[in-house]
Amino acid sequence: MLATRKTSGGTSRTADTVIEVVGLRKDYGKGTGVEGLDMHVVRGEIFGLLGPNGAGKTTTVECLQGLRKPSGGKVRVLGLDPDVGGDELRRRIGSQLQSAALPDRLRVGEALTLFARGGAKPDELGELAGRWELRELWRRPFGKLSGGQQQRLFIALALINRPEIVFFDELTTGLDPHARRKTWDLVRRVRDDGATVVLVTHFMEEAQTLCDRVAIVDKGRVVATGRPDELVDQGGGENRVTFTWPEADPGWLATLPGVRRVSMAEGVVELTGSGPFAVRVAAALAIRGIEPGDFRTYHPTLEDVFLTLTGRDLWN
Repeated sequence: MLATRKTSGGTSRTADTVIEVVGLRKDYGKGTGVEGLDMHVVRGEIFGLLGPNGAGKTTTVECLQGLRKPSGGKVRVLGLDPDVGGDELRRRIGSQLQSAALPDRLRVGEALTLFARGGAKPDELGELAGRWELRELWRRPFGKLSGGQQQRLFIALALINRPEIVFFDELTTGLDPHARRKTWDLVRRVRDDGATVVLVTHFMEEAQTLCDRVAIVDKGRVVATGRPDELVDQGGGENRVTFTWPEADPGWLATLPGVRRVSMAEGVVELTGSGPFAVRVAAALAIRGIEPGDFRTYHPTLEDVFLTLTGRDLWN
């Protein structure tokens, strides 16, 4: 079974660790939201908390920001205990929470000005609005914004006072695929501009595409941490190829480099293997003059890793 472990590539605890959590516990009246959770975040990365709804992800980031008081464990964010130094900490972080919303009649410019009080200067506010394509929306009410426009506004509000760490909680929920991918580009820009990003998500593709490292959370605990590609490799999943070839020769297919298993059902061939075996299979078929129109490849994902670790998928 895959085990939680520190990863290579400079992600062990160092002076660049900006968030450290050891044994975090949060109890509620009828149960435990977080139980013995451990994690750390390194300066300058996009760190993802991946898991199903109710896994404890939002409770964790609320404890990190001092919005909830932990029942136990150690939490340090930028060297501060959020429960003690919450006021100072909130001046150094930015946040977009899962339940974020604004009054429908509040205009974009009014929202930016309101959140900038005591922080960004007028010229900085104009630069921020331009960077996130909000100048042309300055007088538009929040209720008239599209989902993607609302997300751009939330990101700008989270960044308005140049935070060192930014928390995004289910940032792309409710967006269509095109708007979701545009939002991913915006999150990368936040990281590239120098902020550390903590991204809470239950979208496997989002975590696998966007995050430098992820912590997979289930039932209030971190069950694995690492780079997405590392976790997929550790998960032991295999690549698969399927195509239709009623006259297939299973014996010959089994001799192709990288192929481990061959199965057939009603003319559909499924090959399981490792490495770039799919390319080799396709080349071997082409040499024989076989070019199936439904040649498909399947690769292990973080969802497969979650299934391996927990015995259930992300949606249950």
